[in-house]
Amino acid sequence: MRIVIAEDNALLREGLVLLLTSSGHEVVADAAAGPEILPALLEHRPDVAVLDVRLPPTFRDEGLRAAIAARAELPGLPILVLSQYVEETYAAELLARGARGIGYLLKDRVGRVEQFLEALDRVAAGGTALDPEVVTQLLTRKSSAGPLQSLTAREREVLEHMAQGKANAAIAAELTVSERAVSKHIGSIFAKLGLEPDDGTVHRRVLAVLAHLEGRDGVAP
Repeated sequence: MRIVIAEDNALLREGLVLLLTSSGHEVVADAAAGPEILPALLEHRPDVAVLDVRLPPTFRDEGLRAAIAARAELPGLPILVLSQYVEETYAAELLARGARGIGYLLKDRVGRVEQFLEALDRVAAGGTALDPEVVTQLLTRKSSAGPLQSLTAREREVLEHMAQGKANAAIAAELTVSERAVSKHIGSIFAKLGLEPDDGTVHRRVLAVLAHLEGRDGVAP
């Protein structure tokens, strides 16, 4: 894959370049500040972009703003956003624009090489990759009221894995149950949350879950 990286920490940026190139990918450009991102993306039109949320000059949300702007200029551009901490607002805002080909991971996840590369591949293929910590905080914040209370412990586990972007087979392997059992749990979850079953694609499942957790009325196409 051809990849553009935006990360102001030189050590982490070089580490990402080394990791990705040693994994057979090509880093076509790297940026250290927010204003550098969009020009690099428009010039190289990569297969996927890996962007830090907070970059110079303000260290607030330059990476997020660049991601949103890039998706407007290059619809469907796969983007994997990295963050030092769980910032639910940023995750929700990015996903609200359409979750296909979107990932949001904590930087600690980069150190878990296999998980990071798996998430990158999933996003590049048009899927979704949400950090488990983001999902856990969203679920915890919303679980005190509403239909989430009606979910069993196992259904909540399945919901968390769904929101991370995992397919049924991966959830089954993680929980050591059959795919049929996972399908039944998912059907029950959708019924309890009042959500229509989707067409089976991972990103639409994540959208449906997040739409409910965030209290939005609709799901972006």
